[in-house]
Amino acid sequence: MINGYLNPIAFEFLGRQVHWYGIIISLTIFSVYYLAEFESRKRGLEKDTLLDFILIAIPFAFIFARLYYVIFRWDYYSVNKSEIIAIWDGGIAIYGGLLGGLIYLVYFAKKRKLSVIKLLDILSPSLLLGQALGRWGNFFNHEAYGAVVTRKYLEDQFLPEFIINNMYIDGEYRQATFLYESLWCLVSFFILIVIRKYLYQGEVFATYMLLYGTERFIVEGMRADSLYIGYFRVSQLVSIVLIICAIVYIIYNRFINKKEKKLYINS
Repeated sequence: MINGYLNPIAFEFLGRQVHWYGIIISLTIFSVYYLAEFESRKRGLEKDTLLDFILIAIPFAFIFARLYYVIFRWDYYSVNKSEIIAIWDGGIAIYGGLLGGLIYLVYFAKKRKLSVIKLLDILSPSLLLGQALGRWGNFFNHEAYGAVVTRKYLEDQFLPEFIINNMYIDGEYRQATFLYESLWCLVSFFILIVIRKYLYQGEVFATYMLLYGTERFIVEGMRADSLYIGYFRVSQLVSIVLIICAIVYIIYNRFINKKEKKLYINS
């Protein structure tokens, strides 16, 4: 075993194994919530509105994220049904989680008589930050990796030694695609924070879809553990849909929609 190769299990507590994956996902959830809660107060939402939303949205998103993954890996789970609920071993699909969260967000907004678009705009930067942090859970689980490469290839990217050592998976060095996505999402987070004051309502979320969809399409093409439908990578197909929807919305809102528009910061 390579020196410095990380154990996915952080420690044991009361006879149960606690995985780094779960620790990082938990920290990610708290980070996303506090950032979104701070922004929601600036946008005039009542205290704890986001808390009420996230308490149900998170388990709802996890269920959809797992279902999404299991459905597209049914060839495996159909003969390993006992592993369907083993989310601590990984197998959480971001797009499935986003779909589940969106479904509940629409319900929540209608119930509270809130604007769906306003909530999506508030949450978008937080989602990018969460995706940047969450990918490190994949790192500790040694998943979300890319094609086989040489150690020198990774060293030429000036990656830290501890990352290079943990890209040795199944007897081969792999591209650090988890890191590519994490860094892209982090940069996109700062871009969205800076430019959102110039965007109209709805365009913050549309820009999120454009930034993340573009990143995911590119990085997914490097992945060696993608989910497929036929010969196509599922995440690339979804990314194309997001990119097209984002571009169409921005063009329509900027150049075709003649109704009076409100800037996000004034919403």
